[in-house]
Amino acid sequence: MLRMSTLFLRTLREDPADAEVPSHKLLVRGGFVRRVAPGVFSWLPLGYQVYRNVERIVREEMDKAGFQEVHFPALLPREPYEATDRWNEYGPTLFRLQDRKGTDFLLGPTHEEMFTLMVKGEYSSYKDLPVSLYQIQTKYRDEARPRAGILRGREFVMKDSYSFDIDEAGLAVSYERHRQAYIATFNRLGLEFVIVSATSGAMGGSASEEFLAPCEVGEDTYVQCGSCGLAANVEAIVTPVPAEQDASAIGTAHVESTPGAASIADLVAFSNQHFGNTWTGADTLKCVVVMLTHIDGSQTPLVVGLPGDRELDVKRLETAVHPATVRAFEEVDFAKTPSLVKGFIGPEALGEKSASGIRFVVDPRVVNGTRWIAGANKRDHHVYDLVAGRDFTWDAVVDAAEIHEGDLCSACGSPLNIARGIEIGHIFQLGRKYAEALDLKVLDENGKLVTVTMGSYGIGVSRAVAAIAEQSHDEKGMIWPREIAPADVHILATGKDDEVFAKADEIATELEALGVRVLLDDRKGVSPGVKFNDSELLGIPTIVVVGKGLAEGVVELRDRVTGNQENVAVADAVSHIHQVVTA
Repeated sequence: MLRMSTLFLRTLREDPADAEVPSHKLLVRGGFVRRVAPGVFSWLPLGYQVYRNVERIVREEMDKAGFQEVHFPALLPREPYEATDRWNEYGPTLFRLQDRKGTDFLLGPTHEEMFTLMVKGEYSSYKDLPVSLYQIQTKYRDEARPRAGILRGREFVMKDSYSFDIDEAGLAVSYERHRQAYIATFNRLGLEFVIVSATSGAMGGSASEEFLAPCEVGEDTYVQCGSCGLAANVEAIVTPVPAEQDASAIGTAHVESTPGAASIADLVAFSNQHFGNTWTGADTLKCVVVMLTHIDGSQTPLVVGLPGDRELDVKRLETAVHPATVRAFEEVDFAKTPSLVKGFIGPEALGEKSASGIRFVVDPRVVNGTRWIAGANKRDHHVYDLVAGRDFTWDAVVDAAEIHEGDLCSACGSPLNIARGIEIGHIFQLGRKYAEALDLKVLDENGKLVTVTMGSYGIGVSRAVAAIAEQSHDEKGMIWPREIAPADVHILATGKDDEVFAKADEIATELEALGVRVLLDDRKGVSPGVKFNDSELLGIPTIVVVGKGLAEGVVELRDRVTGNQENVAVADAVSHIHQVVTA
């Protein structure tokens, strides 16, 4: 039993100054977590109980699926990550350190290398496979902008598991087993979720799916088609490519003076005013320049051509140029690149074979025969009737423009819906990337050495706590699903009479004997209003008020989920509450 008179807990009435999302506000105000440093948090007793409940459910579902738990250190040697090139590939995200002898180590961001080497050290035959191993371990990533409390931290807890099979057919079976285990896990956690197609990113591999908890403050944007059911995050969505157009009737491209038209909106307004046509942002070709930083530290400019009514989606672009990272092109960069006229960059001066030598990629909507207004590479000038394929070419096609609500589905042509979510799980068919790099091979049934095929599967355990908080709260505080909550019942002793406290303690003791998890507010000298506010903030699903109704032989039962209230006879209170919490 947890007694609030001795519980290490202090609730707050005001939101923390640095908190922007509900989960961050409520987890701090409710005394579940406390900030230690940017992106680093401590768990207090109630919060740690919630976390342990999430971890328990994850572990139970992994064990039920037949996966075996292991445990690795967080402090890892450099060599395995160098063998897979991730020592460099992770860039500044990796926490690197040295021991007193100058030997390089890292704090593990993920453990593919360690799992691969573990299996390599123990297994050598196809008869040993398949096997799936998992761990629940703290991970470390040096996020540039840690935010949203435990949703986006530098230190977090993940369940990561890995399957090892003799071939792709076996991988498909292991992948589906993990997929079903994830569905069962998130259902037990009480989370609403969607499964979307995703990209593999730094993980490598082929097939990849994300489990997202729909949430307005989620960092991941995904799209859904109401007609065919397609669901994908924006990095994985494919833009339908329009048919090439006949441009034989379009006259020669011509440069026009466009004073003051440095923005797309100004250019459209100027064009409609002076050239007697109905132009929109979609008729303009916006050339956005960014700087790529490669894994060897070198930097090169890249120009992306996209319709002017679209903004560049940096996450989509980084997926396309991985393992390079993307940053904004700054004034100092323009000063070093005089061939780029800021605000008036045009495609005619771009491309690896051009005089500038700057790589030029375009949006899939830029196809041969399409007509554009674009920068003329001269201040206050634009070129009109610029035809793709006739007047300019490009080095590659890249899906890097933002997705708009109502864009067409690449599978069926119906309008797409856009939503936001929190990534709570991600599963990958890794293939042989890590096995090849670390020489994980076994003898097949013919006695030949074959490279093992792997899958990788992650659940954000600590992040799931925040995701549940985002989906399960109201304006008063948390509303924890029962299996996640730090207690089943929150009993409030309200008033000053000793009889009230004695009866509340008696009910709590009897419920505990029946296996019910109890939080008893036995604080004396604390007003009923404060106790009610705390009970709503802490979000235990069932609240029992022992107070002035005791004189009439009743206690009050409150359902934190529905808000329903009922009076229950004191004599029946224990059996009734037990029935409610075990229903």
